Amino acid sequence: MLFFDEIQECEEALNALKYFDEDAPKYHIVAAGSLLGVALNRVGKTFPVGKVNFLQMYPVTFKEYLACADERIYYFVEELQKIAPLPTIVANQLSEHYRRYQVCGGLPYVTRAMLNGEGLWSIEEKLSELLKAYANDFSKHVERKDITRIHEIWQSLPSQQARENKKFIFRVIRVGARAREYDAALQWLVLAGMVYRVKLTETPRLPLNFHEDTTAFKAYILDVGLLRKLANLPAEVLLSSNAMFTEFKGSVAENQVLTSLLAQGYETPNYWTLQGNKAEVDFLVQDGLNILPTEVKSEERISGKSFAEYDKNTALNSVSAIR
Repeated sequence: MLFFDEIQECEEALNALKYFDEDAPKYHIVAAGSLLGVALNRVGKTFPVGKVNFLQMYPVTFKEYLACADERIYYFVEELQKIAPLPTIVANQLSEHYRRYQVCGGLPYVTRAMLNGEGLWSIEEKLSELLKAYANDFSKHVERKDITRIHEIWQSLPSQQARENKKFIFRVIRVGARAREYDAALQWLVLAGMVYRVKLTETPRLPLNFHEDTTAFKAYILDVGLLRKLANLPAEVLLSSNAMFTEFKGSVAENQVLTSLLAQGYETPNYWTLQGNKAEVDFLVQDGLNILPTEVKSEERISGKSFAEYDKNTALNSVSAIR
């Protein structure tokens, strides 16, 4: 078995996968790398289509984190047979683990530091290192004309999510910014797996992507730890019940639910609004022949008025709530 790490650095290695398959099948090849979406888009027609099996890797989910952090609580939750209030001691411990997970996020380098009890200083340092590494990747793999725009979009993401209406607004990037100037840079971040674009649909019918409004979307970051650090939000805010940051806590929770859905194998969901923005459901998840409206709440905010509007306007009765 041969491992090709950071294979995106060498187009010839990507192309060689075809010949390993055809001329040297005795070798098993595992290729790994970051920004592979960008690299494959660049290689184009020379990529050995049909010769490669893909496995998309995501940050560690909360469920995976919990299995390492506290096996007793993990197995207690796994063995639950019905939805019911948890015992207070279990709920408190579960909440504590969840807040710690939100602080570190799911990138293994940082998650391991949290699980090993290295302290908040180490967590913050490692997240800063990762943000610098990603910024360097922008410069190495992007055409010069797009470097500044990619940095501007990346830096604007916390501001985009902090707004009550989280629809992506190009003028938040800078005054006078237009979609046609920044769309290629945003698409690069999407292909790189750094950003997820959740598009609007006002008509929740199957297939969801057939009814998308491609001009309206929300943008999320691949990992909540990076989101928090990019926003310069102190870890103590998530570890406490600080009411001043309730809105941004909601943004972190929403981002975390999205990445969890993707890690479970769902396609990128859509979101729904009632005409005139009178109501909004955070995610519409296509699950087989079902569309699951999913509303994310943080802290004790559990009202679901948007569900009532969705149900009334779509005549659908399957409702999924994630708190």
